[in-house]
Amino acid sequence: MTHERELPDTPDLTDLPGLPELPGLPDVPGLPDVPGLPDVPDVPDTPDLSVVIPAYNEEHRLAHTLDALTDHLTTGNTRWPDWEIVVADDGSTDATRALVTERRHHNPRIHLVTTPRNRGKGHALRLGVAASRGRRVLVTDADLATPIEELERLDKALTEGNCAAIGSRSVPGATIGDRQHRLRELLGRAGNLLIRRTALPGIRDTQCGFKLYDGDRAREAYAASRVNGWAIDVEVLRHLHSAGLPIAEVPVRWSHRPGSKIAPLDYARTLTEIARIAVRSLRPADVFAAFLFLLMSVALYSARFFDPAHRYLPDSLRDQNQWEWFFAVTADNVAHFRNPLFTDLQGFPDGVNLMANTVMLGLSVPLTPLTLTAGPAVTLSLVMTLGLAATAAAWYRLIVKYVVPGRIAAFLGASLAAFAPPMVSHAHAHPNFVVLFMIPLIIDRALRLCAGTRVVRDGVVLGLMAAYQVFLGEEPLLLAALGMLLFAAAYAAVRRDTARDSWRPLLRGLLIGASVCLPIVVYPLVWQFSGPRSYTDIEHNPRSFNSPLALLSFAERSWLAGDAETANALSFNTTEQNAFYGWPLVLLAFAILVRLWRQALVKALAFTAVAAAFLSLGREFRIPLTGTTLPGPWTLLADRPLFEAVIESRVAMICAPALGMLLALAVDRLLATRPLPTRCIGLLGVGLALLPLVPAPLRAVDRVDVPAFIADGTWKSYVREGESLVAVPLPDPGDAEALHWQTEAGLGFRLAGGYFNGPYGDERIGIYGAEPRFTSNLLREVRDSGEVPPIVESWREQARADLAYWKAGVLVLAPQPNDGALRETVEKLVGGPGRWVGGVWVWDLHEPGLAQGPSPMNSYQDDDPAQGVRPRPAPITLP
Repeated sequence: MTHERELPDTPDLTDLPGLPELPGLPDVPGLPDVPGLPDVPDVPDTPDLSVVIPAYNEEHRLAHTLDALTDHLTTGNTRWPDWEIVVADDGSTDATRALVTERRHHNPRIHLVTTPRNRGKGHALRLGVAASRGRRVLVTDADLATPIEELERLDKALTEGNCAAIGSRSVPGATIGDRQHRLRELLGRAGNLLIRRTALPGIRDTQCGFKLYDGDRAREAYAASRVNGWAIDVEVLRHLHSAGLPIAEVPVRWSHRPGSKIAPLDYARTLTEIARIAVRSLRPADVFAAFLFLLMSVALYSARFFDPAHRYLPDSLRDQNQWEWFFAVTADNVAHFRNPLFTDLQGFPDGVNLMANTVMLGLSVPLTPLTLTAGPAVTLSLVMTLGLAATAAAWYRLIVKYVVPGRIAAFLGASLAAFAPPMVSHAHAHPNFVVLFMIPLIIDRALRLCAGTRVVRDGVVLGLMAAYQVFLGEEPLLLAALGMLLFAAAYAAVRRDTARDSWRPLLRGLLIGASVCLPIVVYPLVWQFSGPRSYTDIEHNPRSFNSPLALLSFAERSWLAGDAETANALSFNTTEQNAFYGWPLVLLAFAILVRLWRQALVKALAFTAVAAAFLSLGREFRIPLTGTTLPGPWTLLADRPLFEAVIESRVAMICAPALGMLLALAVDRLLATRPLPTRCIGLLGVGLALLPLVPAPLRAVDRVDVPAFIADGTWKSYVREGESLVAVPLPDPGDAEALHWQTEAGLGFRLAGGYFNGPYGDERIGIYGAEPRFTSNLLREVRDSGEVPPIVESWREQARADLAYWKAGVLVLAPQPNDGALRETVEKLVGGPGRWVGGVWVWDLHEPGLAQGPSPMNSYQDDDPAQGVRPRPAPITLP
C-alpha cells in the first residue's frame, strides 16, 4: 500500500472519495441501496461486535478468513449473537471486491466499503471503522495470522475495564508458529523499539493485526487519526494512551502467513510515520520545558558559551584546562588508534592512567569528530551546556512519570534538581557532576524492576545504563546508588507491603543488570585500579566536609544572596560548594514535610535528604559556634572500598533531586488548592524560598594568549622525538596553563609534570599531579614565594638528574608573576642564560654547556644537608 495523501481533520463518510457501498446498512447516510440481495433480517442498529478487515488484492486469502470468521461467530457462539463484518477494500485491482460481494449475497452481515484507489492500510481502517456500528470493534488482518478463537482472550481484557486489548506476540504466554524471514523480524523489532521509546512506552507489540476496542472509543480514535500507512495502529493506540484510557496487551497465538503486502520500502515509510506520531504526541508543555532548560543552561554559561575558545571560567581554577585536555587526548588516541585508557603526553615519561581520571569516555570518544574539527574548548562548552539541560529534562521526565503529573510543578522540581547551588558550583568545569542525565533513567529502570513485569528486559537495560554511566562518571553513580539505597530503606519502612512485593523482582533484575554490566566494564576497571600509573587511594583536602552552616548558607553564585566570603570560608574551593541550599529552602522543606507527612513518598524523600546531608558532615561533626566535636556518620563509610576516594561533602548533592521532588509535590498540591488566597500565599512562600537560589551567570574572562613560540610551531625546532617540553614551573594543580599550550599545539609534544590523578611512592597513594621531584618542587616554591634560594652544586646535580629523567629537550618560561625569580633560578640550575624566542624565555638543552654534569642522581640519599639541600617537599594533595 502507498501513502499518497492524508485525510482532512474530521473525515465524514458522506464526503470521502469513493462512497462506501454498505448494503444492509440503510441507516448510514449517503449509502445507496444495492438491489438483488436476499432479504436482510432485522439487524440491531448497534450489533455486539463489528469485525473490520482492511484488504488490498486479497482474493486468495480473504475467502478462508471470511469462512473462519462466519463459522466461529455463527456456530455455537453465544457471546456475540449480533455481529457484522466490514471489509474495507483499499482500491484492489484483483477480484477482492467481487469476492466480498458474492459472500454478501449469502450472508448479509458481511459488508463492503471501498475507495477508488490504493491509499494505504491506515486509510482503509479509518474507512472501515467509521462504517462499523458494533459495541465492540475487532480489527484483524486479511490473512487471519491470529486465529479468531483468540478473540475470547481479548474480550476478557475489555470486560476487566480496558478500552482496548491488543494481541501481542511479545508478552509471556504468546505462541508463535511459522516465523517470518529473519530480516523482517529484525526490522519489526527495531520498529517496536522505536515505538516504545517515542510514542508508546510500555507496549511491546503494536503491530500484531488483531485488536479489540470499545466501539465508540475506536471510532473516535480512528476518526482523529491522520496516518494512511502501516503506523495507523501506533497513532490510534497513542490517542487512547494520551486520553488516559487503559490498554491491555494480551498474549495470543500467531503464525506468519505468506503473501505479505509489506515491501522493503514500507519499513522506512512506517518508521517515518512513527517519528511523526512521536513528534505530534509530545505535549507542548513538555517541549516548552525542555526549551526553557536549554535557555537556562545557555544563560548560565552565557559569558563563555558564544566564544568558548577565547574565554575562561576563572572560578574553575585550572579545571577547565584539564578537562579540555581530557577531551583532546581522548580524541587524539581514537584518531590514531591508540589505547584510550593511557597516554604519556602528560606526566612524561611515566604517563597518565586515563581510566583512573574522569575523562568521560562515554562522551569524549563519540565526540571525537567534533573535538578534532572544532577543538576541545568547543566540545567541553557544548557538553557542559547541553548536558546540564539534558539532566534537567531527565529529572523532569522522572518527576512527571512517578511524582506529579502537573507540568509546572515538575518543571520547578527538575530545575531545583539540576540547577541547585552545588550543581552550579560543579558547572564551572566538572562535567562528570553536571552531565547526569543517565541517573534519572537508571532510577526509572530500577522502579520498573520493582513492578516485576519485564524483569529480564529491564535488568538488561539497567546493566547497559550502569555500564554507560561508568564511562561518564563513577563517583556520581556511586552517590546515586547511595541515594537510592537510602530512599529504598525509608520507603520499605513505611510501605512494607510494597517492599514485600518488590524485593524479589528488584533483586533478580539487579543480578541480571550486574551480569550485563560487569563484562563490559571489568577490563577498564582492572586497568583503572591495577594498570599502569594506577593508585590505591587519594588524599583530599582536610576540609572536604560540610559544615552545618554550609547547608543553611548561600553559595557564591546565588544571584540575590550570594556571599563569596562566607561561601569560601565554608568550602575549600569554588568548584566544591557542595551544599549551600539556604535556610529559606530548608524551612520550606520542613513545612512540606509537616503538611504532607501522611504520604509515604514524602517521608522517604525527607529521610533521603536528611541522611545525605548528615553523611556529608564528614568524619567529625562540629557543632557550630561551639568547640564541641562528635563522631561523624561518614566514619562508617570513609575507609570502605570505593567510598575511600569520595569527597564526603559531595554526598550533599543527593539532597538536590530529593528536595526537587518534595518541591514538585508541594507546588502540585498548591495549584490544586481551591481557596485562592491560600494558593497565592503558598506559592509566594515557594517563590521566596527559591528566589535566593537562582544562579547568576558564571564569570568568564579573556583567555591568556598562547605564546607565539607554541602557537607558531617554533617549539618543533627544540623538541626532538622522544623528548619532552618542560614548562617553568612544571604544570600542576596550581598552574596548568601548559596543558592549554599542548592542546593548541595539537598535542604535538609531551609535557613533564601535569594536572591529573596519579600515584605517589611505593604505596601508590593518589595525588593530584605528577609525582614530585626535587626540581619541580623547587620551581613551584619560587613561583609561589618570588624568592631565589641559594643554589648549591648538589642542587644543580639534582636538576640535571631530573631533566634527564624527563628527557627534556627545552625549558620554557612564559611571562607570569615572579617570572624574574624563576628565570634567575633556572639560569643558576642549568648553567646558562635563556633566549627570548616567540614571547617566552627558552633554554635549549641541546646546546653545549647547559645542564651538563655528572650522571643523573636518582635518589635523595646522597644530598648533603651541610650544603643546604632541603628535604623533598610534600606532594600536592588537592587544588
